[in-house]
Amino acid sequence: MRPPPTHVVFDLGGVLIDWNPRHLYRDLIPDDAEREHFLSEVCGPDWNVLQDAGRTIAEANADAIARHPDKRDLIEAYYDRFDAMMKDAIHGTVAVLEELHAGGVPLYALTNWSAETFHHGERRFAFLECFDGILVSGREGLRKPDPAIFHLLCARYALEPAACVFIDDSAANAESAAALGFHAHHFTEPEKLRAELLGYRLLPG
Repeated sequence: MRPPPTHVVFDLGGVLIDWNPRHLYRDLIPDDAEREHFLSEVCGPDWNVLQDAGRTIAEANADAIARHPDKRDLIEAYYDRFDAMMKDAIHGTVAVLEELHAGGVPLYALTNWSAETFHHGERRFAFLECFDGILVSGREGLRKPDPAIFHLLCARYALEPAACVFIDDSAANAESAAALGFHAHHFTEPEKLRAELLGYRLLPG
């Protein structure tokens, strides 16, 4: 059996922060089918992840507007009104984070997030101060699930994968971490996360 982990690495969006572009675009595009088409074909995941990997917002907007010039206002709203996509904290997970912090567990964050918008999260969510280190993909030019960003996390903060629980709502990201030796948790809900951390004795039982 492997030794139990002693450190915890959190993803942010979808784990601690309820981020979803639909929180904004439900107001901007009332029709469900039209909205889903926009969020898959105009400002879709394949477009968004390039900003997570370091592409600038100016470049992203120019690319999308060139493909869909009739949607300029809706495209520019994606980053002009980015804050509206973050509905709230995921309070059950924040409670777990704060309990870990109070117990002295070393805490880190590894997030796929544009360098130009991360300040919105820093301004709104005081719980980010619980972390001993935060690695933001857009600042590094790397993004999950690329193993290189996990190697960078470990090198920067002197972490051993086997000593860390990695938590992410993306199965692909959790699988990448597991392949590198992390204890990986594919996040679906706070109570399942709490149960796993209790099993590792990282939370008081």
